Amino acid sequence: MPTTSTFREPAIRITAMPADANPAGDIFGGWLMAHMDMAAGIVAARRSKGRAATIAVEAMKFLQPVRVGDEVSVYADLVHTGRTSMVIEVEAWRRDRTEQARTQVTHARFIFVAIDSNRQPREIPPLDEAEA
Repeated sequence: MPTTSTFREPAIRITAMPADANPAGDIFGGWLMAHMDMAAGIVAARRSKGRAATIAVEAMKFLQPVRVGDEVSVYADLVHTGRTSMVIEVEAWRRDRTEQARTQVTHARFIFVAIDSNRQPREIPPLDEAEA
């Protein structure tokens, strides 16, 4: 089980709260998936320079539980861009508030499509020189 990742800035960092947990104190998978979707959405909107919608989530696997009070860091990396679509790899890591060690708790691949104001697919603009 991984206990570290290469240093990079998370797209989202949040503390798991009691309202997000089941009676045993473990965080709901849907709560974690929603934050992963938000992190991927940040990357998709930035790359597509506008609105983007989640169309699929592939290979989501929960590796470890997240507990109330854990700090959760979500990392999102663009791995492929098509004409209108983007594939974003997302990982979530937990850290006890009083510890330094981190543990990966889940990962998944999110697929987004750039959309226009009518919610129809649109082409993703090319990268400009500053982004390349």
